[in-house]
Amino acid sequence: MVMVGKTGIGKSATGNNILGRKCFESKFSSKSMTEDCSKGKATVDGQKVAVIDTPGLFDTRFGMDKTTADLSQCISYAAPGPHVFLVVIGLGRFTAEEKQTVQRIQEIFGQAADRYSMVLFTRGDQLDEDQTIEDFLNDDQDLLELVDRCNGQYHVFNNKKKDPSQVTELLQKIRSIVQKNGGSHYTNEMFQEAERAIEEKKQRILKEKEEQIRKEREELEREVQQKYEKQMKKISDELQAEREREKQERMREKQEMTEERKREKEEREAERKREREEKERQLSELKEKFDSDLKDQMQNLQNQHESAARDEAEHSNPLYFLVKAGQSIVNGVREFGKALKSLFG
Repeated sequence: MVMVGKTGIGKSATGNNILGRKCFESKFSSKSMTEDCSKGKATVDGQKVAVIDTPGLFDTRFGMDKTTADLSQCISYAAPGPHVFLVVIGLGRFTAEEKQTVQRIQEIFGQAADRYSMVLFTRGDQLDEDQTIEDFLNDDQDLLELVDRCNGQYHVFNNKKKDPSQVTELLQKIRSIVQKNGGSHYTNEMFQEAERAIEEKKQRILKEKEEQIRKEREELEREVQQKYEKQMKKISDELQAEREREKQERMREKQEMTEERKREKEEREAERKREREEKERQLSELKEKFDSDLKDQMQNLQNQHESAARDEAEHSNPLYFLVKAGQSIVNGVREFGKALKSLFG
């Protein structure tokens, strides 16, 4: 089973409770204790159980790309594929961030993962004595829809209590899901199909936005050019004014040329030459900086459109990240095959 959910919701503590031992680091914190996927195994009620803990979503220390890659990698830990995804949610108000978390999970693993999922509520101690989980669900339409997507299956955990019956009941519900799916599991092919669909969507988005990108590039070039044109014009005007002054002085000195004035003239010309060369050097450096700055900003614009198109493709086609996980599955199976071949000759 693979546990997924936002940071600080109690996934690691739940995993330890299921396994009956401390396998995952767990404590109350706004930061995810799990920075990479980790796996624990145990025999529970006579059945071998493997639990995979995943990094929490919306942990500000990590970018979404890393979190997504880590969640996709967890599939390889469950090779040939997980039998169930436990969507872990804390009892309480179903916040906008939690809704985004659930949406992100469904985008990563796709619609095909719905029939392999169930909702696991933590913090069961927060239910009032006269309140049932059904009462809690009936007060929130969003939660009802989530449970409906996840086989209509849900379970409540109180990690403050070491009550083995809540683990036994959870395993019974998981067996029911496995039987309903004919013993099948989440597969590599599902993920590969998601990646193909998202890549096609990304290319369509970029194609549709070609004209917009062209206009943005032109606008960016115009803004950068305006930024540097003013500075370059100032230096060019100063150079032109300096040349004009030199011309006027040469005309005056031509009429009253003495040795002293000749010496002074040579000194002034040498000083002006140095100043002119310095301004020409500044102008050259400014032009080089303009070219470099324009090139960098154009590249950033292209990267932004690539990334935005990718994100839009991911959000419009929830099957994308299945391919990443599928690739990890294939690699895991290949390594397993090599190990067997080495072991048995």
